[in-house]
Amino acid sequence: MRNQSASKENSAAPVMGMPVSKAPWRVAAVIAKSNYKLEVRFVDGLEGEVQMASLIVSSGAGVFSSLKDESLFGAVRVEHGAIVWPNGLDLAPDAMHRAISQTGCFRPGTDHAA
Repeated sequence: MRNQSASKENSAAPVMGMPVSKAPWRVAAVIAKSNYKLEVRFVDGLEGEVQMASLIVSSGAGVFSSLKDESLFGAVRVEHGAIVWPNGLDLAPDAMHRAISQTGCFRPGTDHAA
């Protein structure tokens, strides 16, 4: 029988042998700013801004309108190299990287594809 007092410290340890993408367009860090802006840094060192306001408050926002809730917007995080929110929304990191490398800014819904 297994010892019931076993430590749970390593219960979230990464699975060995899982591939880790080194694609330059993978997001390494994200910080939520005021006015529905995000500051992002990619694994290749590229940094820029994501301006979400025009998408979030537009009549065509669809599921992104839920991000009007500033506490939800601020709960953004990086997961597997993509920007995600707790409600399951995410942004395409490759389109974001392309726009930021060209202009320093990505505007989902107006630049390329979100």
